[in-house]
Amino acid sequence: MLPAAVLAAGRSSRMGQMKALLPLAAGETFLSRIVRTLHDGGADEVIVVAGHDADAIRKAVERERLAARIVENADYAQGQLSSLVAAIEAVDRPGVLGLLVTLVDVPLVSSMTVRAVLEAYRRTGAPIVRPARHGQHGHPVLFDRSLFAELRRADAAVGAKAVLRARHADIVDVAVDDDGAFLDIDTPEEYARIAARLR
Repeated sequence: MLPAAVLAAGRSSRMGQMKALLPLAAGETFLSRIVRTLHDGGADEVIVVAGHDADAIRKAVERERLAARIVENADYAQGQLSSLVAAIEAVDRPGVLGLLVTLVDVPLVSSMTVRAVLEAYRRTGAPIVRPARHGQHGHPVLFDRSLFAELRRADAAVGAKAVLRARHADIVDVAVDDDGAFLDIDTPEEYARIAARLR
């Protein structure tokens, strides 16, 4: 089993409104597009980690009939790592090999990129696999189950970056030509540009 998690617990303070539910093209939202992309790319299960206004996300998942399980992170104010740990707690069971993680801020990643990351992990068994292009690193990132304990112990102030740095030599970077894997949409200006382009 290789489940995937969408981290969508934050306040979206830079955007000024909940990013997860912002519309994209063809009636999709950030959240619905990511969930479907993860499934299309081969994830065995998708969970959505919610925190701030979790009820709105839960209702959206039900309304749009998304194949996703909601996990609520009551400690979301402690930062992104708390949501990653909540996702690990939700999926860590026998048979789970690792966890594919992406942010709700990165809605345009392609299913081909998701599939490429999963295939590279199955081929190499590397502890961390991620998309890469011209020195950039994108999403989703796959963490092998062997790192779950390290991630649980990581410093909340530093987040998963400390684990990435410690394991740098063992990371497998998958070359992808996918703008969406590297496109973080955080501000109203970024969203306006992308929404106009998609229309």
